[in-house]
Amino acid sequence: MCRNIKTLFNFDPPATHDEIRDAALQFVRKLSGTTRPSQRNQAAFDRAVEAIAASAHELLHSMETNHHPRNREEVAAKAKAKSALRFA
Repeated sequence: MCRNIKTLFNFDPPATHDEIRDAALQFVRKLSGTTRPSQRNQAAFDRAVEAIAASAHELLHSMETNHHPRNREEVAAKAKAKSALRFA
């Protein structure tokens, strides 16, 4: 299970529905402590993912900023360089 959820606000191009849903899934997995719920809990798990994704989508699309959007490739390159230094 991943330990962090990536920032999705103020990027060019903006976060896609799939990225927002993936973040919601990651959040629900972290809260529930499982990556695969039992069949008995699957419906509740899926409802939680969809509810959080809808809330996140609303949040991201209603926020405003004066800063220029960040470039995804530049942010990814910085993270990769930081990781390389950390684990070298």
